[in-house]
Amino acid sequence: MRFEEFKSGAWEEQYQYKSFLPVPVNREWIWQDPRINVLLEDATRALGELNAYTRIVPDVDLYIKMHIALEANTSSGIEGTNTTIDEAVMDERCILPEHRDDWREVRNYVNAMNNALERLATLPLSMRLLRDTHEILLKGTRGEHKSPGEFRKSQNWIGGASLSDAAFIPPHHTVIDDLLSDLEKFWHNESIHVPHLVRIAISHYQFETIHPFLDGNGRIGRLLIPLYLISNKLLDKPSLYLSDYLFKNRGIYYDSLTRVRESNDIGQWVRFFLTAVVETAGKGRNTFESILKLRQEMDQFVVSLGRRAEDARNLMLLLYSKPVIDVRSVQEGLEISYERANRLIASFSENNIISQFPDRQRDRIFTFRRYLSLFGEK
Repeated sequence: MRFEEFKSGAWEEQYQYKSFLPVPVNREWIWQDPRINVLLEDATRALGELNAYTRIVPDVDLYIKMHIALEANTSSGIEGTNTTIDEAVMDERCILPEHRDDWREVRNYVNAMNNALERLATLPLSMRLLRDTHEILLKGTRGEHKSPGEFRKSQNWIGGASLSDAAFIPPHHTVIDDLLSDLEKFWHNESIHVPHLVRIAISHYQFETIHPFLDGNGRIGRLLIPLYLISNKLLDKPSLYLSDYLFKNRGIYYDSLTRVRESNDIGQWVRFFLTAVVETAGKGRNTFESILKLRQEMDQFVVSLGRRAEDARNLMLLLYSKPVIDVRSVQEGLEISYERANRLIASFSENNIISQFPDRQRDRIFTFRRYLSLFGEK
């Protein structure tokens, strides 16, 4: 199928509304647009450079935890949750009661991603895996009554208060199984010659168009991207997350998806997606470079503490994966006494490594702000 000849689908008459039926995607794809070739080359190179950092950075899994937390926070933010990156890495006991519903949605995303990555080591990427991931995503949240882990058995819609004023109505639930089966075959079809970055760009569009769940489709669709890249060995670790780019460019993001459905312009969508990969991979590479510089400085600080260096080194490792702490989390994380943890925090605070939240005088919380700032805010 040539991008230039692509027909996205057709509107089907239902009872008092029309739903959109997308065409299958499991086919050969080619294009004439040279801009896609250049972007594909740039995106592949940027992804390779990013992946190289995950192989050379010491204790990289500590930093990957932050990448996952940031992605969870930003991807959930696209859907309307309102948490800061500080809150995303806090323990629940540190979260203000009025923020806990949003916090749980973010933490569910983290748990869903971690579970999916663990299972991906022994299972192929599949709809079964996405269903299980979806069940974790919605557990105990505002979406827990919207069939967690199950594909929808009724019509849903995007935008508007009802089907009558919806911005977009996905395909009827009776055709979902066939569409998802086609999409899964597309992921694993070795008889077609489609670059993986183009394949996942098309897959993300198709998944969001099918909208197979009653809730959580955007988050699962964005989570699908790193899972696909890891399953096809383009990444060793989940170091690429597009949600920050998509959040900042969400108007273009939604318009680009709509443009495929309304104008058959899949080439524009692929260009947008590849641009997102280039920008995000470059930003991720820069973040790893900054982490290495900060770590070198922190290592020098630890050595300067003499007899307390071992405790300080352990606390630094804890801070790289949990940059917002209280005394209890240090006590539990380092398996030391409360008094020893308190003295250690005091030492780090006096040396301006961590700083106390100004509005938490009673339940003291401290932040490794210099590190956290490397990951930015949504």
